Amino acid sequence: MGFRESLYSTISGAFVGESISEYTTVVLMIDDSRTVCEAVNEILMDEKDITFHYCMDPAQEEKMAEEIKPTVILQDLVMPGIDGLTMVRKFRENKVTRDVPMIVLSAEEDPKIKAEAFAIGANDFMVKFPDKMELVARIRHHSKSYINLLQRNEAYQALIESQKRLELRNRFIMKTFGRYLSDDVVNKLLETPEGLNLGGEKRRVTIMMSDLRGFTSMGEQLSAEQVMTLINNYLETMTNIIFEYNGTIVEFIGDAILSLFGAPAHIEDAAVKGVACAIEMQLAMDTVNERNRKAGLPELKMGIGINTGEVIVGNIGSEKRAKYGVVGRNVNLTSRIESFTLGGQILISEDTKNDVGGLVKVGKEIEVETKGIDEPVKIYEVVGIGGKYSLYMPETCREELLWLPNEIPIKFVSIKDKDAGGELQRGSIIKLSSVEAEIKSETRVPVLTDLKFLLVGQNDEDIPIELYAKVINREAETQTSFIVHFTSMPKVTENYLQGLLETCS
Repeated sequence: MGFRESLYSTISGAFVGESISEYTTVVLMIDDSRTVCEAVNEILMDEKDITFHYCMDPAQEEKMAEEIKPTVILQDLVMPGIDGLTMVRKFRENKVTRDVPMIVLSAEEDPKIKAEAFAIGANDFMVKFPDKMELVARIRHHSKSYINLLQRNEAYQALIESQKRLELRNRFIMKTFGRYLSDDVVNKLLETPEGLNLGGEKRRVTIMMSDLRGFTSMGEQLSAEQVMTLINNYLETMTNIIFEYNGTIVEFIGDAILSLFGAPAHIEDAAVKGVACAIEMQLAMDTVNERNRKAGLPELKMGIGINTGEVIVGNIGSEKRAKYGVVGRNVNLTSRIESFTLGGQILISEDTKNDVGGLVKVGKEIEVETKGIDEPVKIYEVVGIGGKYSLYMPETCREELLWLPNEIPIKFVSIKDKDAGGELQRGSIIKLSSVEAEIKSETRVPVLTDLKFLLVGQNDEDIPIELYAKVINREAETQTSFIVHFTSMPKVTENYLQGLLETCS
């Protein structure tokens, strides 16, 4: 059922499915003559669908009307102390009786009086004593019209309430799904809620994975409140940018964000939007880190991997708990591409580069081996994107690596799938900057391999200072050495390396 059908169902329910009060004919007669009132009572007493009340005191008639809620009022024209036309005016000014049909009763039929009565709001005029059949017919006629009006008003109010509930429901949906999807996507789901059914479809999309460098070890040094401030500051900024480019956030995986461009809603230029979005996200890290500095928090660095290809997208789970998800080898490839990035870097697959075309400006091309894919995969570092976006990554200047007066012995191990495994290898740091180091070792390590380092003491004991780095394709000083870029280190390690740098010539 779409939004319009849902609204139609709600409107129909207001008139049919929802309970509308059942009304009966209630007559209130105002006349100072008990004889007249009793006579009318005799006329109406056999009418099972009519309830009759009378009031002989003009001062009490409004109060009585508010209590019994009549559907017809019989108003005598001549009353002691107040004339009937004045009472008609008073009833019309009272919000309870404003719309109740009024039949004015008079001993004689004066056209001038009748005209005045109609002018001030009377609905009918009868000469008393009226014929029984005529009186009953007029009472039923006016009562039926009034009851129809009441039912229409009640149905209208029910409709208004239903619309309010529908609006609240839609606001809730917008607020809930708006945390994950852009407004355009949420509106599409409201128009076609069957899109929330379990199931999936094959779709060519652009997939983006972003991740912070060293956040796990950083979090171990901070309080829980600081960690949440740090991550929420980052995620809020990135979420706004992703939505700006019509991206869909599939999942927050700790400090990582998995996003799609081209699903659930199709986007013609999904790859272009994905690359432009990634550049703007990297540029926004300056704002994120400025806030962090003001809050006394560490600065963050983010890597982004982008891939384009066919995946299966849809709602995964059960009827009780489901999420919009994406599966397929291209998702895994995106994750692998992201794992090759350094902080502040964007790497894209060849398929993404081809989809973006000449708009994307790329730097170095890297060929990597990835799990589950037999052939080497080409990935490209993004420098910028032209066209209407005209976004470019900031230029970076490499720090000079300085020779250490004494080599620093280390042990290192490769990290695969976030876990350190394999045999510890030996080496030494021979050159150093604040962000990179040159490692001399007999072990050759492929470019983009993630490593965990341990410093070694004079007696070959492990010093409880560790750091993480990635092997980069920068030319080393010797054939038996390689360059690494630091990806994560605790503050104590940072201070230790800074002390080493101060000894360099």
